[in-house]
Amino acid sequence: MAENRGAAPFGFLEFVVLAAAMMSTQAMAIDAMLPALATIVRVLNVGNENHGQWIVTAYMVGLGLGQLFWGLMSDRFGRRPVLLGGLGLYVLAALLCGLADSFHALLVWRLVHGLAAASVTVTRSVIRDLYSGRHMARVMSLTFVVFLTVPILAPSLGQLILLVAPWRYIFYVCGAFASIIWLWALMRLPETLHPEYRMTLTMSHIASAIRLVLGNRTSLFYTLAMAVMFGSVIAYVAMVQQIFAEVFHRASLMPSMFALCATFMGMAAFLNSRLVERLGMRLISHSALLVFIGVTLLHVLIAALGQEQLWTFVVLQSVTMASFSLSVSNFGAMAMDPVGSVAGIGASLQGFISTCGAALVGAVIGRLFNGSTVPLAAGALGCGLASLVFVLLAEKGRLFRRHHSDSAGLGFAH
Repeated sequence: MAENRGAAPFGFLEFVVLAAAMMSTQAMAIDAMLPALATIVRVLNVGNENHGQWIVTAYMVGLGLGQLFWGLMSDRFGRRPVLLGGLGLYVLAALLCGLADSFHALLVWRLVHGLAAASVTVTRSVIRDLYSGRHMARVMSLTFVVFLTVPILAPSLGQLILLVAPWRYIFYVCGAFASIIWLWALMRLPETLHPEYRMTLTMSHIASAIRLVLGNRTSLFYTLAMAVMFGSVIAYVAMVQQIFAEVFHRASLMPSMFALCATFMGMAAFLNSRLVERLGMRLISHSALLVFIGVTLLHVLIAALGQEQLWTFVVLQSVTMASFSLSVSNFGAMAMDPVGSVAGIGASLQGFISTCGAALVGAVIGRLFNGSTVPLAAGALGCGLASLVFVLLAEKGRLFRRHHSDSAGLGFAH
């Protein structure tokens, strides 16, 4: 691990948990409020119930746009001050969301909330500062396992809060959670960007970094593959409350079933962390993508034939989420591997593309909701097929191709 600057030394386990905790603040701000979307729409007098999805979309737009700013700042000023500043703004934005007195004001503060939450994407840069190749994929997978405790627990937490307090307290709890993470990072997070690797923010340096990120085949096309895959998940998150309420008429089951699907994602991420150093990122992620396409195709057929039931939806969605986890965690590591010399702007630019792309794809699929699960399943299938095209472009038409980064080890590959 890098020389520690600005905090007391800590070990591998604490690093993984802290990194996951910082990243989980992004998911917390979405998943905890899913049970409250219908309530917010009703209380704030929103005419169209589908417009409740805008609360998720506004946040995702901010999340995508903000990553460009925070990544640049982290390459210039270091990872630690950017993460601390972003988490502090996150706490303030969460409180202002809770105080919003109209739907439009809430959407504005949700945009700011997303802009602030984008800062924790710098955590990927911290990981890239310290690891490369299969070791980086393993760390990202372990981080993802811890991170997924939030979507497992957050919807139930949101529903519990609604039982004892108004919906606004969900935002207050998000702010309190982030403030605890901020304090932990303040006391324990080291600076991982060595001073000699800090980039001056001149147009030529920025343009050079952008050319590296967008000009590298692996970086660009795996980022686009992540974007469309994430789009299917954003659509699922935006539609899941309506699906359980309007398709299955079992709205109360949404938090537990959502947690079950997230659990399968966590199990897949843990499996990846155990296997990736032995089997390689490409074998695992390419196989998982093909499974994703096959399962979503089956889901489309079942839903289109009118045979969808609650148990088929949960089973197929769980397998879909597990396949997503196995593919995307490795896509992210492969996209970051060639851009270690500009890891801050690399992570931010990749995050901007993948998040904004995912928000757009998710919004398009979400607007197609028609009282059935067909739009979700068909949208996921389309995302899987588009991702396969991008993977083939990244790999010059060959899946499962061995690559030197698949055998790379621990190090500071700057």
